[in-house]
Amino acid sequence: MTTVTFRMEEDRITGFDSEGHSGYAEAGEDIVCAAITSAIRLVDATVNDVLGLSASVKVREEDARIEFRLPGGLSPEAEYACQSLLTGLMVYLAELHDEYPENIEVLEEE
Repeated sequence: MTTVTFRMEEDRITGFDSEGHSGYAEAGEDIVCAAITSAIRLVDATVNDVLGLSASVKVREEDARIEFRLPGGLSPEAEYACQSLLTGLMVYLAELHDEYPENIEVLEEE
């Protein structure tokens, strides 16, 4: 199972950790894993490459772990954009959980 834990500071999402293989199918054929990875990569590319921010992204392939953290001191516009992206990711992954409850878990943690 893939567990995605969104890191919160009150109502603000500061980042997330994604860990584990979904187990829906064999590697290379796992549509749940592909959906999760694609969504995470989109958020990473948008924050870092499109918005030009310096979010911390750590990938540990040996245990299928991705850690994403927003930088501090964002402008109000950048903060709004990042919160919109991360909230959208959370909603998308929660909907994916509704379809595949045995393969993905979405949590929030302070």
